[in-house]
Amino acid sequence: MPKSNLRIDLLGTSFYLIADEDSTYLESILNRYRINIENTRKNTGLTDPLKVAMVTGFLLCDEIQKMTMHRETPESKEAERLTLDLITRIDEALDRRK
Repeated sequence: MPKSNLRIDLLGTSFYLIADEDSTYLESILNRYRINIENTRKNTGLTDPLKVAMVTGFLLCDEIQKMTMHRETPESKEAERLTLDLITRIDEALDRRK
């Protein structure tokens, strides 16, 4: 996969990130992080960029942890299997259209 170049301009700093991911995917992750940053600002009243980034990161880790804990059920494993099967079928259908 070719490398993607993403400009990140958040919290008063700017830099480029080069990653082995699709640029659309990287943009979606960046947009999600922006939304989380704004939510942190609104909910905490924090204005210091470092504190906002740290609290946002902490809250995202909490979200991941909770998702991981809830994901261990038999129902979620079945849902994951069905989702992956559906993704495979969609990929195959799209490949046939090329």
